Amino acid sequence: MSDFQNKPPGGGCPGSAMRQFQAPAQTEQSTENTPSQLAQWPVQLMLVPPNAPYFQNAELALTADCIPFAYADYHRDYLKGRPIAVACPKLDNLEFYIEKLTEIIKLNNLKGIEVLVMEVPCCSGLFQAAQMARTKAGVDLPIKVTTIGVRGENFGTKII
Repeated sequence: MSDFQNKPPGGGCPGSAMRQFQAPAQTEQSTENTPSQLAQWPVQLMLVPPNAPYFQNAELALTADCIPFAYADYHRDYLKGRPIAVACPKLDNLEFYIEKLTEIIKLNNLKGIEVLVMEVPCCSGLFQAAQMARTKAGVDLPIKVTTIGVRGENFGTKII
C-alpha cells in the first residue's frame, strides 16, 4: 500500500472524512420546475466585483461551497432576494477573502451578512473572514452565522 493510501483524505481533517449516505425515498414531485432564485453572476467570492450594484443596501449570503448541495431548500430559504458570494475557507486563500469582503462592506452599505457554514471545523474560517473584514472596514454591520449539517440539517443561526 502506498503512503497516499495509508493517510486519511484531507490530512486528517474531520470535514474531509469520507461518508456515504442513503438518499431519502423519492416523494411525488410537481411536474413544474422550481425556478432558480439566483439573481447575479458570478457567484464565487474570488470573482465577484466588490462594487457590483447587487450588493448595494443588501444582506449578503456568504455561503460555503458545500451548502447548496447539502441543504435542499437553499434557494428558497437563503438565496431568494439576496446577493451571494460562495467560498471555501479550506481550499482558497483566506487573506484574499478578508480583503475582498472588506471592500464589499466598505463600498455597499450592506444591511448585514449571513454566513452559511457547514458543521465541519474547517468551515468556521469563512465566518472568521467575515468578522475580520467587518473590523477592517470599520463598519458596524450585523453578521449572522447559520450552521448546516453534512446531511442537510439546519443547526440554527446565531447573530454576532
